[in-house]
Amino acid sequence: QLQLVESGGGLEQPGGSLSLSCAASGDTLDYYGIGWFRQAPGKEREAVSCISSSGGSRNYADSVKGRFTMSRDNAKNTFYLQMNSLQPEDTAVYYCAAERVGGCTRRITLQPFDYWGQGTQVTVSS
Repeated sequence: QLQLVESGGGLEQPGGSLSLSCAASGDTLDYYGIGWFRQAPGKEREAVSCISSSGGSRNYADSVKGRFTMSRDNAKNTFYLQMNSLQPEDTAVYYCAAERVGGCTRRITLQPFDYWGQGTQVTVSS
């Protein structure tokens, strides 16, 4: 059973940077599509980014393009979200997720992601 644990969240000033990590255990990530999602207070969970199992497909939400970079390191069974030029609107609980379909489409949806981390809080404020 695949298990995911996020880390790296915290408080950062506008314009600053944070790096999130998602450590997987119980199975190798080699055959999983992976993604990052976030949920702000009072809002629905939304997609941030995804990478296909092959690494051939990468997609980002328009709101984070040019500022966030997602990567995966299968040797470490870990994937990451580098967040630069942070804005107050980025404040949310960030979740990492995975699915065995192995895909990553332009329109990222919560399904078919069925393995989820517990979430890590990111707060962007002066």
